[in-house]
Amino acid sequence: MSAQELAAAIRAGERSARDVLDEHLATIEAREPQIHAFNLVLADEARAAAEAIDRRVAAGEDPGPLAGVPVALKDNLCTRGTPTTCSSRILEGWCPPYDATVVERLRAAGAVIVGKTNLDEFAMGSSTENSAFGPTRNPHDETRVPGGSSGGSAAAVAAGFVPVALGSDTGGSIRQPAALCGVVGVKPTYGLVSRYGLVAFASSLDQIGPLTTTVADAALVLEVIAGHDPRDSTSIPEPVPALSAVLDHGVEGLRIGVVSELLGQGVAADVVARVHAAADALARAGATVEPVSVPAVTYGLSAYYLIAPAEASSNLARYDGVRYGPRVDAATTGEMMTATRTRGFGAEVKRRIMLGTYALSAGYYDAYYGKALRVRTLIGRDFAAAYEHHDLLLSPTSPTTAFPLGDKTADPLSMYLSDVCTIPSNLAGHPAVSVPFGTGADGLPVGVQLLAPALHEATLLRAAAVLELAREEAS
Repeated sequence: MSAQELAAAIRAGERSARDVLDEHLATIEAREPQIHAFNLVLADEARAAAEAIDRRVAAGEDPGPLAGVPVALKDNLCTRGTPTTCSSRILEGWCPPYDATVVERLRAAGAVIVGKTNLDEFAMGSSTENSAFGPTRNPHDETRVPGGSSGGSAAAVAAGFVPVALGSDTGGSIRQPAALCGVVGVKPTYGLVSRYGLVAFASSLDQIGPLTTTVADAALVLEVIAGHDPRDSTSIPEPVPALSAVLDHGVEGLRIGVVSELLGQGVAADVVARVHAAADALARAGATVEPVSVPAVTYGLSAYYLIAPAEASSNLARYDGVRYGPRVDAATTGEMMTATRTRGFGAEVKRRIMLGTYALSAGYYDAYYGKALRVRTLIGRDFAAAYEHHDLLLSPTSPTTAFPLGDKTADPLSMYLSDVCTIPSNLAGHPAVSVPFGTGADGLPVGVQLLAPALHEATLLRAAAVLELAREEAS
């Protein structure tokens, strides 16, 4: 059942939250040893929360739109009194003294938090193989990666462990694993969802969003977690847009551009074929679909791997053995910090800290970081030009289907290219959604990506619902 259906049944008293939770915990127990979607399963806490929901229903109260729905959280979202590791040894054992805003809002809507999901360390990766606690496996083929960095959240939804999970998306970390695991993943407009309580990777790019089995569930969860938060200075002071109410409005009359630059070299033929099939489905539903050029998106990857590491090098400076993390004692303070960070961080995090520190260093700032910021502006201008004539854009989410575990770990550039289609919308701050749309030649899921201007989530999800219906009718 979808999250909407579960919540409706629990609110009506037709099912108990405890029974629903026990069913999901049994599914987790049966397959989690093979998948490793979770860093921590909170079975006892979840049972207590589910029983509290049942008591409220019995008393005639309405627990909220997510009443009794089991939800998993990416392990970079702060949860009061519960370990939050970012899948890094340097945060092992750390328990935040507060909940992230999105966690507060989920609890207030009646959701039951089931556990914290695995990720690439500090959300740096595209396969969830960079976790200090071991990789997550794709539920569709356990020899393949689930994508990353929100691979644990995507795998948890795809395996039926939970109907809803939250992830974070800095360069595609919700959408790329959603595509590889065959679920829906939404990156909202920058500022629509509060980042308060999200452990920062690259603050100008990070966003929190839902991973679900249906577009309707994604809309519902986004309505719950979105909205202004005075504790996040980048939070947009606008009302939450109505999303669920417009999902059946269709795409008739919309103009949708297929991004030519994201269908070229490096994108697998079977993925390109699914994008064209999605374009045909949107056209049959009444949209005007045509090719469009957004030239600067080809520079997105290069700019991202200067901007994101630069911000990461600053954000991760706090993990020094004094303020956070298990300390490695040494003769001097400097030696202690060096030893602590050397032991606490994994190879990919160290690589990005060094990249970012180099890009920000005296003599190189203008040549690298400054140029990357100018490219970011150029990407925003090219998107604005495209949206003058189109309501939405369409592209692949990932250049390929899920690749084998270990296939790209020795080649960072090959791994980085997994995000070539998703990074541009992060640099622009725009929303995007990955929708499952068939399978590739290997039988694994393919996701197609819809992109929209800032704060046009309603239009975005209307089109996503059309693709979802077309896929169901074709299967």
